[in-house]
Amino acid sequence: MTDAPTLKLVTPLPRAPARRARPSKREPPARRVISIGGGKGGIGKSFVAANLAIELARRGQRVVLVDADLGGANLHTCLGMDPPRRSLSDFVERRVERIEDVVTPTGIPNLGLVSGAMDDLDAANPKHAQKMRLLRHIQAMDVDHTIVDVGAGTSLNVIDFFLISDHGILVLVPEPTAVENAYRFVKAAFWRRVRNVVSVCGFEDLLRDVMGDGTFKSPVEIVATLATRSPEAGQVLARQLELFRPRLVVNQARTPQDAEVGTAVVAAWRKFFGLEMDYLGHIQYEDELWRTVRARRAPLVQNSAAPAARSFARIADRLAALDAARIRSEGSP
Repeated sequence: MTDAPTLKLVTPLPRAPARRARPSKREPPARRVISIGGGKGGIGKSFVAANLAIELARRGQRVVLVDADLGGANLHTCLGMDPPRRSLSDFVERRVERIEDVVTPTGIPNLGLVSGAMDDLDAANPKHAQKMRLLRHIQAMDVDHTIVDVGAGTSLNVIDFFLISDHGILVLVPEPTAVENAYRFVKAAFWRRVRNVVSVCGFEDLLRDVMGDGTFKSPVEIVATLATRSPEAGQVLARQLELFRPRLVVNQARTPQDAEVGTAVVAAWRKFFGLEMDYLGHIQYEDELWRTVRARRAPLVQNSAAPAARSFARIADRLAALDAARIRSEGSP
């Protein structure tokens, strides 16, 4: 087990107290956080983050993109922008106090950008307290959607940014290495969440004993055995199984078979890990789309009628449906 202070990062952070309402016809923001992650670089995470943000902004939602690929920021390039004057480095190093102070207008109505740390090594490797502050401020932003483009790989920083979200979207391309790395990423995210929960609740020793022989095939089996020793611990972890439900997007699908990779990944995840995953859909590969990205232009801005635009519209619709289902189940926003 890793130490408790680090693991506490993946506990859903408390929402900021609601601001005193001013007379307005506008509904309070939903404050949904959407994290875009993946198991490796070069799979189009930033492309997905930027264009999903544009689609939501077009629907009248207030959206802020946060480039949390610390040390490798490129979201501004995906939006056709020059590097902003202020970036996440200014917030991490406390040159400004509020993350809103580094939001840069993108030129797209309803859409702002928090550019990532570029050349500041300290900002690219934040200390524990710095990261906690950053995570809290991201969750408390007074917008409808905060979309967080996390870095590649399975480092603790990457996983923590993925786990703070209401919707954690896993991006992969239909290639064997990308699929393998996607499984590795989502498994790392799940176990980091579980380890945090048992640390906070004081179940570390119990879980260590249960997992001691290493014969379990899935988290479901572990929870069932744990419940026989401690019904309370079993109930807590069973709830985590329900709450951990990543979303999946397949990028650069060239054939119908590529699009079906998403369905296969969801089925395999359910079969071998005993957990659920939602397939949001695929984004079709287009030569024109590739040329637009190479020219540093946002595809949905350049051509709103492209097949990719329809793909992002469907993804946004499915996220909205998931939100609506959750509101119905919880009885409140």
